[in-house]
Amino acid sequence: MVQDDLVEYGFRRVIITITAVLCALLEIVDTTIVNVALNDMRGSLGATLNDVAWVITAYAIANVIVIPMTSWLSQQFGRRNYFAASIIIFTVSSFLCGNADGIWELVTYRFIQGLGGGALLVTAQTIITESYPLEKRGMAQAIYGMGVIVGPTLGPPLGGYLVDHFSWPYIFYINLPIGLVATLLTLTYVRSPKYGEKRSAKEVDWWGIVLLAAGIGSLQYVLEHGQQDDWFNDTAIVALSVVSMLSGYLFIWRQWVYPYPIVNLRVLKDPNLRTGVIMCFILGFGLYGSTFIIPIYTQAVLGWTATDAGLILIPSSLTTAFMMPIIGKLIQRGVPQTYMVAVGFAVFFVFTFWMQHIMTPDTGSEHMFWPLIFRGIGLGLLFVPITTLSLSTLKGKSIGEGAAFTGMMRQLGGSFGIAIITTFIARWGQKHRVDLLRNIRIDSPVVHDRIIQLKAGFMNKGFSESEALAKAYQVLEYNVTMQGMVLSYMDVFQILGLIFLVCIPVILILKKSKPMALPADLGH
Repeated sequence: MVQDDLVEYGFRRVIITITAVLCALLEIVDTTIVNVALNDMRGSLGATLNDVAWVITAYAIANVIVIPMTSWLSQQFGRRNYFAASIIIFTVSSFLCGNADGIWELVTYRFIQGLGGGALLVTAQTIITESYPLEKRGMAQAIYGMGVIVGPTLGPPLGGYLVDHFSWPYIFYINLPIGLVATLLTLTYVRSPKYGEKRSAKEVDWWGIVLLAAGIGSLQYVLEHGQQDDWFNDTAIVALSVVSMLSGYLFIWRQWVYPYPIVNLRVLKDPNLRTGVIMCFILGFGLYGSTFIIPIYTQAVLGWTATDAGLILIPSSLTTAFMMPIIGKLIQRGVPQTYMVAVGFAVFFVFTFWMQHIMTPDTGSEHMFWPLIFRGIGLGLLFVPITTLSLSTLKGKSIGEGAAFTGMMRQLGGSFGIAIITTFIARWGQKHRVDLLRNIRIDSPVVHDRIIQLKAGFMNKGFSESEALAKAYQVLEYNVTMQGMVLSYMDVFQILGLIFLVCIPVILILKKSKPMALPADLGH
């Protein structure tokens, strides 16, 4: 097949692009929109905090299981049919989620929604990539990137608004009209490639599917629940870690020896894709990690509402969206992606360094505005060049297979990032609290004066002397705990920054050792 057979022009390409971006946006918004509704769900469904956490976990597990299989499933059923079916599954399960009467019913429908949603993300990227000629692939990835980058940020404020003004089921109902329109547009305009052939039921690698689901699903559970279950002190975490490693090893072996694998590992022989997969993991770590830590910091330390915590990230996302077409144009003009990625890592390091130095228990939104603008610039410089670079030398069905790898690694990078960040915040926060308490001596004049001041304030409010003294000690302990938390957040930003700083020489060394073809070059 000639690669340009799927290239679209004019009105058809515009409609296909809008449809694909809309679907990618739907999927990613739904990964974060539920975060602010968990308390309302817990109350109305009579669930515990651990139970309601499965609303997030089930969706994430389904996502990472189906993403690696999307290219194979597209070939089995035809891309247009598979894409449309995924939208329908996502939309119908959204309706069922909104109508769920119990927590485990909701978790079941969220898992089904995740199976449809994971397919949307990767298939949308493949459709957009193949709808544009080779020399315009950078712009195609820029357009797709708007949905992927803006989506996680839109979720919390949108969810907060819907919960505050309506009720939690509406965070799912909002998907219904968009899903219906996207299905009709897909069936009307999206075309299926001719490459690939269907496999009979006997040829399908059923063991590969089981091993993939067991390996990736177990890993995702460990990452989601590790911190709250005390990691390897918990029997279930240890058992699932063993299942994940063993299943992963057997899955990789199976895909190399089976004649009809569900995941084509041979596509990783492409040096650009190998580099891109590693960079996508780090990008996911930074994107989802920072999207997670900032709202948590503003709510837990600064006392902001969920809506305000979500809104703080909007300027950053708008900056990224503004950057996307500019980066796409630079790639079209032949600016090496690796240099842009290196600059993106440097800008993201500046963001983390800046955030580390402005964090206090009283930091205001005005202090975070410019650091978050830098975050937006950094993500723009990273996302488009990395995704374009990853797929730039792939052709035919390899594009879909490569997109599946980049999508999976971006999701896993985010899961690792959130798991590591939550663990560090909890454990370092406790360590800093203990260290700070060691330095607080009752015989210290500063501490003594502070207690006297607090005690007098409570006595003026009508409390007895003993009650006022007890409350003064409580306030002092609360301040120490908050300061310990702030120090742990500062540590996390420092670690994030160092990770991105180390990546700069790595990407430049890779550039020198393995010259990478650009989409602009491939077009000639």
